[in-house]
Amino acid sequence: MTYLGEGWDSTAVLVDGRWVQRRPRRPEIGPQLLRETAVMPWLAPRLPLPVPVPEVVSLDPVVVRHELVPGQEIENLTAAQGRQLGEFLRALHAAPVAEAAARGVGPLTLPVDRFRAEVRVPGAEELLARLDDLPADTLVHGDLGPEHVLGRDGVLTGVIDFGDLHVGDAAIDLAWALHSTPPAFAAAVADTYGVTPELRERALTWHRLGPWHEVLYGNDIGDHEMAEVGLAGVVQRLGTRVSHR
Repeated sequence: MTYLGEGWDSTAVLVDGRWVQRRPRRPEIGPQLLRETAVMPWLAPRLPLPVPVPEVVSLDPVVVRHELVPGQEIENLTAAQGRQLGEFLRALHAAPVAEAAARGVGPLTLPVDRFRAEVRVPGAEELLARLDDLPADTLVHGDLGPEHVLGRDGVLTGVIDFGDLHVGDAAIDLAWALHSTPPAFAAAVADTYGVTPELRERALTWHRLGPWHEVLYGNDIGDHEMAEVGLAGVVQRLGTRVSHR
């Protein structure tokens, strides 16, 4: 058994060199892991890249496992990989929302009150106000970033970590890909997916909002350094001075 590390929600170990075994870090994450065992077997065959397909190992305590998805975080993103990701997102976002909902996938609830209370950003009300008008009509990964897109030998080999899968705005899955990657990769994603100017603008809203979650999580676990890193991200993406609780 090899310890793989821990994320915000779960810890993971590699068993027999094949199985990634996950346990919730907090009691409320148990139902989230079990939901993945219901939705991912249905979703995986619809997608052009490998994804985790977990199964239940234990209910008390909650333990799930899935076969190891090949690859590692990519250092140099290319246009070819951008086209792969664009195709992946088109397939994911075409998945029937009603069928996902029947398997327990619901909408995203943003902690807007906590954003206002714990990250006080002059002039940021405009950003938070935009959240009220964003659509919620698409099945989305919800946390798509460089640590969750795997590759090997110049091609993408999988997408992992579907704990934030929800019915929401398609633009959330394009935030990192369009606004925090090399130009050739971003352009290939946009061309393959069919990004419109309005969708690109919504993706920028989600991109700017990303670091706020890091501040809240740092506050929750008492990690001052994490909260400060989140604040630095807020400063960089919003270009304003900030303070927090």
